[in-house]
Order: sequence, then structure tokens, then C-alpha cells
Amino acid sequence: MASEPNNTQDATTGEEIASTTIPSAQHGTPPKRNAFTDLMSHKKPSPSKKQPHSSTPQSDPARITTFLGRDGLGAYITNPASFPASRVIYYDEKWVVINDLFPKSSIHLLLLPRDPAKQMLHPFDAFEDLDFLNEVQAEVEKLRILAAKELHRRFGKYSALDQKRQKALDALNDPSDTSSPNLPPDRDWSTSIISGIHAGPSMNHLHVHILSIDRHSECVRHRKHYNSFSTPFFVPVENFPLEKEDPRRHPGRERYMEWDLLCWRCGRGFGNKFARLKEHLGEEFEAWRKE
Repeated sequence: MASEPNNTQDATTGEEIASTTIPSAQHGTPPKRNAFTDLMSHKKPSPSKKQPHSSTPQSDPARITTFLGRDGLGAYITNPASFPASRVIYYDEKWVVINDLFPKSSIHLLLLPRDPAKQMLHPFDAFEDLDFLNEVQAEVEKLRILAAKELHRRFGKYSALDQKRQKALDALNDPSDTSSPNLPPDRDWSTSIISGIHAGPSMNHLHVHILSIDRHSECVRHRKHYNSFSTPFFVPVENFPLEKEDPRRHPGRERYMEWDLLCWRCGRGFGNKFARLKEHLGEEFEAWRKE
């Protein structure tokens, strides 16, 4: 069974929920593709799988549907082709992957299953289907690998490990030969990617978060923003299936959002002093990317 209504155990503010009210069809000129979009677009839908852009929107109910508040993710599932590549990274008949509208880390993706029988279920219920869970976990693993590559692209120039390896490669007669046993190891960015669901989802459509561990974002503005990814309220995908007695099934009872603030990197406690934690997170981000 799903958890009880989350009440105060909600990771999203009212302002954010209001901002997710969007029509399924988006208009205007799509922005230029960025490097991450190109990297992530490993699944190109065939023209036959894209929903057509009708010249008469009234003939297509999906194009005139407005998805209000907590149903905002439905627009991406219903008509992903109507969004620019900066928002919808890729899609096929089973999945839609988007950049989170309010990212809580340097990289923050959402995986949206398109199965009508699953998309409106609480993840605790949806993941009781082990075949479906296995499919989700496999797709998440692909995204974790791609997100790690994007971290390397963005931050490798700051990383001591990556730069040490790059200098060694530059010194080789053949820099493309990476098989030399004397090469120093490069940084394993995959260890900086987490993936999971919220025990009390803020949005009605089933979604899985794939994000970098840094929590470095201007969208981390409240204690609950941070704790929603830094306490057991965030349930890693690999932890499923959950035992029936798992306390994470009861986020309201456990009151994870009210837990004291702890730095994800050094473990330092900040009580309920979010402003002090936020300043500290900036310092930790700089140290983390230089590792």
C-alpha cells in the first residue's frame, strides 16, 4: 500500500506547484540544443512515434489539455514532441525523460513512465509489479551512466583526478591509447549520481529522480527542499521492493522533513538553520568538484 497523505511532508512549495500548470502543446521557437541534450538524446524516436503537430489544435484533445498543478507532469507524457529539447531530453513509447523544472542539483532529471496502468500510481504500489520495477531500474541505470558523463563534461576541468589523468594522456605518443597500465585512474563520477523516488510524491504522475549529489542549485530554497533528498524520504530505486514494515512507507509518521539538517558531504549538523547550511553547501560544492 502507498503511504498516508504527506500533508507537511511535501517536497514542493505551493509556488512551484502553481508553476507546473502547463498546456500539453508548447509554442514558440525551441532554444538551441545544449551539450547535455545531445549527450542524452541516445534514443531518437522515429517520425511515426512522434505525436503530430496538428495545424488545427482543436482536432487533437491532447494539444488543448491543460495539466493543472500536481498533474503538470502529464503534459510531458501526453505530448513530449511539443516541448523543446532543452526540456524533454528523449522519449519513446515507454518513457519520457525531462530536465526537472526546479532542479535541486547541478543535474536533475526525471524519468516518466508512459504506461497508463502505472503512471498515476504511487511508486510504492507501482513497484509491487516486479517486471515493471526491473524495467524502471534498467532505464534508471542508463540515465545514471549518461548523467555521470555529463558531470565529467561539466566539471572534469576542475577535478584534480581528471586533470592528472588528462596530463598523462597528453604526454603519450598516442593520446587515444588509454590502455596503458601507467595511466592514473580518472574520477568515477557515477558515485556522485543518486536516483530514487520521494516517499510522499509532490506530483501525481509517477516519476523517478536522477540527480547529482551536490544539491547545488538556486532552487534549493527551503529546509524541505534539502531534506527531501537527504533523508529516508528519498528512497533509492535500488532499495525496491520494500518490505511491508519499512518505515519509509510512512513519511508523515516519521516526519523526515523536520529532521535536523546534515551536510551530505561532511556530515556536519546545522539543526534547523537552513541559511547557514546553504552557505556551507556552496563551499562543499567547490571542494567536491575539485576532488
